[in-house]
Amino acid sequence: MKILFLGDVMGRAGRAAVADKLPGLRAAWKLDFVVVNGENASGGMGLTGAHAKGLFEAGADCVTLGDHAFDQKDMLQAIERDSRIIRPLNYSKVAPGRGHRVFTDGRGRKILVAQVLGNVFMRRAFDDPFSAIDATLRTHPLGGAVQAALVDVHCEATSEKMAMGHFCDGRASLVVGTHTHIPTADTQILPGGTGFQGDAGMCGDYNSVIGMDKAEPMRRFVTGMGRERFTPAMGAVTLSGVYVETDDATGRATRIEMVRQGGRLPQSAP
Repeated sequence: MKILFLGDVMGRAGRAAVADKLPGLRAAWKLDFVVVNGENASGGMGLTGAHAKGLFEAGADCVTLGDHAFDQKDMLQAIERDSRIIRPLNYSKVAPGRGHRVFTDGRGRKILVAQVLGNVFMRRAFDDPFSAIDATLRTHPLGGAVQAALVDVHCEATSEKMAMGHFCDGRASLVVGTHTHIPTADTQILPGGTGFQGDAGMCGDYNSVIGMDKAEPMRRFVTGMGRERFTPAMGAVTLSGVYVETDDATGRATRIEMVRQGGRLPQSAP
């Protein structure tokens, strides 16, 4: 199976780049399944139902969220209407939606997508992500219930993301980090056969401060005082993510590549 994961989509520029580039990538790379993290797609904070629809129309099969899952209030209803949108497993127990789902690709193969929120350096403590994902992976074994499994680890600390990769090694096809918006250079297949990248990066303008227009974040760093709201940068966008190929019999990764398309960063493709 050929799977593409794209990191956090940043605002209008990110959405436009996904709409422009993803259909061509899906055809050129013969992708079987595409997951997009969309939690910053609407103004840099959260996701609306309309913008989720646009990501699906561009070629996403699943959209994951994160700690900004419900910053846009209409997502409270949209996530109940569309089960292709996945919120974190270990979010509030009364939150709408679901933290994992088994999808089916065009050839009938089953793909588990799950997301967890980390706890280290996050604004508030969430339920334990390790026990949450453990229970889900135990009930969806690779090579049995599903032919592939993807885990989106949405957190700040690279240590926590790496620990999650090793915790899931041999039980997931791909563990990939989101949230920090900067692609890490640790793309690898772990000893048990799980593809891993510490952070997928963002689909946004890298002439920015993690996707936001530079002026206000720099003012706050330099002076300690804010004047305006953060706004997503609108320059050339790099689609950042990770590509993985899996073995249908075992669900393990056989190939993994960093993806960077367009914009300012050096290009990378399968």
